Amino acid sequence: MEQNHTETRFQVLGIGNMSNEFDQKVALVTGGTRGIGREVVLDLARHGCRVAFNYRSSEEAASALAEEVTALGSEARYFQVNVADGEAVREMVEEVVKDFGQIHFLVNNAGITRDNLLVRMKEEEWAEVIDVNLTGVYHLCRHVVAKMIRKKSGRIVNVGSVSGVLGQKGQVNYSAAKAGLIGLTKALAREVASRRINVNCLAFGFVETEMAGALGEEALAEALKEVPLGRMATSEEAAAWIRYLLSDAASYMTGQVVCVDGGMAI
Repeated sequence: MEQNHTETRFQVLGIGNMSNEFDQKVALVTGGTRGIGREVVLDLARHGCRVAFNYRSSEEAASALAEEVTALGSEARYFQVNVADGEAVREMVEEVVKDFGQIHFLVNNAGITRDNLLVRMKEEEWAEVIDVNLTGVYHLCRHVVAKMIRKKSGRIVNVGSVSGVLGQKGQVNYSAAKAGLIGLTKALAREVASRRINVNCLAFGFVETEMAGALGEEALAEALKEVPLGRMATSEEAAAWIRYLLSDAASYMTGQVVCVDGGMAI
């Protein structure tokens, strides 16, 4: 029987067998109970990963998600941790390693917005966004990379934003944090490449999440005029991109910023 050329090409890249390579691997996903993070937790669990994730406020949501992971035949651990708290992050990482043995994948997804024009932006609105969206990634990378270095292996995906590439009116704090995340990604990738640790960043545009929905219908319709493809990404599409960068198919990529934004940054 003649083999499909497209299928052959995907097998060469490693995509055809992607599900097998995730079996029993351990992923730590921040901001795991909502939006992109929740879909990443479920997507990785479907592909065989054991998954740990943190949440800030809703233990009910975290427990329900863990039950979904268990129903998929995998294992889950969850922690109430603010990623801006370095000591709490350290303790979480230690617990994950204690329970699961090691951490193969880190997905830095936790993020918040406190939108305002600069002249009206309160200092706490600036500080909170920087602390969670940028310093939080520093805390996670610092403690997880130390574990990965010992194993001489690991993948890190930082969830960025097109706001960090283009800048966004009313988001000086968020844009600064996400631009900083790009610099962190590139610098860290250089530091750990010799230890076979890959670090990449996904700069998402509008994704169908609660955060996007909070804009309101009129504001969202206006914002989508800036998107050449004319729509938001689904959370499933976002999760698939993250899984790809964690996979062996992306093993020769590091320090890269991939814009998944419907063409906003063209």
